[in-house]
Formats: sequence, C-alpha cells, structure tokens
Amino acid sequence: MGESRFRSKVVDRNWEADAIACRLSRDTGSDFWRSGDDEPEMIRWLSWGKENFARACDIVHFERGTKQRYGLGPVDQEQVEEGLRRFATSAAILEAELAWRSWLVGDTVSYADFRMATFLPFNDAARLPLGDYPSLSRWYGQLEAIEAWRDPFQGLDAPALAPIPGE
Repeated sequence: MGESRFRSKVVDRNWEADAIACRLSRDTGSDFWRSGDDEPEMIRWLSWGKENFARACDIVHFERGTKQRYGLGPVDQEQVEEGLRRFATSAAILEAELAWRSWLVGDTVSYADFRMATFLPFNDAARLPLGDYPSLSRWYGQLEAIEAWRDPFQGLDAPALAPIPGE
C-alpha cells in the first residue's frame, strides 16, 4: 500500500472514533463526552486539536515511526521539520491553557483529553520535545496514570508493534 493511500486510510478513521465516543457516552449516561453547556468547549478542543496539535504530532510520528516501522520509505526531513514547527506553535497554546487547568474541559478527564493525546503514547518514535512544556507534560502524566490509557490492550491477545529498524 502506497504512503498516501496508507495515510488516508488512517485519517479516514478519526471521525468515526469521535462519533462513536459521543454515541457511547450518551447511551451510557456518561459525561466522558461533555454535553449541555460544556459541549461547545468539548467540540472546540476536538476541532482545534485535530487541525493543530494532533496533526503536528501525526506528521512527525508518521515520518519517524509509521513509515519506518512498516517500510513505507525514508524519513522526509522537511516533513519532520514542518511537523516540529507546528508542534511548537500548538504545544505553546496548550501549555498556556494547561497552566491554569487540570483537564481540557471541566474538572475531570474527558474524551477531549484522550483525543488530543492520540499520538503521545508513541512519542518514543516521534521524539517530540514534550519536556519543553511542563504543563503539557503534567497533563499527559495524568493520562499516563490511568492504567487503561497506559496499557489499553492489557488482557487481550494483541500482536506487538513491529520494531522500528535501527532502534
């Protein structure tokens, strides 16, 4: 499968995840997907994250991780640099927001937090400079403290990710 076709297959699935999370949260009466007065804030973070922070993380991870792991071609250093520029811009915005709040929407974790952090569990491959942003690092540490986030496949018979050559 070619690089652009592979990438479009992955991107095509993101909107489904949001719709599923919304539906399951509503069906179970959970506030994981915020509704009511908090819903606009929820949608704001999902929209902003997709176009900014998650996109920046994706660009870098795709080049340094996915392409290498699955033999989809060499790292495109120009793409990595573009992704890192976008990351610096969006991470600075998140840093400022997270300096005065624990979570993106309200006082407890929400779907917006998980969606924003989509690529961060794979930062060993992407090597994004999270440490340059203490509030962002603290926020992500809170997600990492949630066992189901840290190890979402615990107890399942899931294959390990293929190694990245040279690591």
